[in-house]
Amino acid sequence: MAEAKYEARLKTLYDKEIRKALKEELGLANINQVPKLEKVIVSSGTGKKREDKRYTETVALTISKITGQAVTSRLAKKSIAQFKIRKGMGAPVGYLTTLRGDKMYEFTDRLVNIVLPHVRDFHGVPRKSFDANGNYSLGLKEQTVFPEISFEDSAVLHGIEITFVIKNGSKEASTKLLEKFGMPFEKENK
Repeated sequence: MAEAKYEARLKTLYDKEIRKALKEELGLANINQVPKLEKVIVSSGTGKKREDKRYTETVALTISKITGQAVTSRLAKKSIAQFKIRKGMGAPVGYLTTLRGDKMYEFTDRLVNIVLPHVRDFHGVPRKSFDANGNYSLGLKEQTVFPEISFEDSAVLHGIEITFVIKNGSKEASTKLLEKFGMPFEKENK
């Protein structure tokens, strides 16, 4: 008996509806010019607490639980005397993982529909966080809004940075793509 292949809900929605709608909305000639989510990078820096083993283990474990993937530690790229950091030496300055394919779409779906509605005093994500290539970065002040995090994991609070890398994106096109995914942006006339 053949096992049914699983596909993420948001990916199916993108392939069947969003892609065609964006092509019409943006007035593009070719379906391959439509912006597409390429990868999602979830990261967190360790900051001043990079020497605290409990803190760095908690950061790595949290990102691993949230994404369902192993994390990669990042060492300093250059020496900064004020922060007492030497290039490539010592404790990691941060942790990250890159999501692609179905995991990327599932994470985006959970973020938009489960996590962001649980953020306290939430008025929408900022529209100003796009770079020149149309990639979007979102920062969360604490990891406790994710349902995968238990009470024990929330004893050490830290922030999380989420970057959506969008292929064929401009600021306008990427905004429309993320809006179609359900990203709750701030109201413009504030």
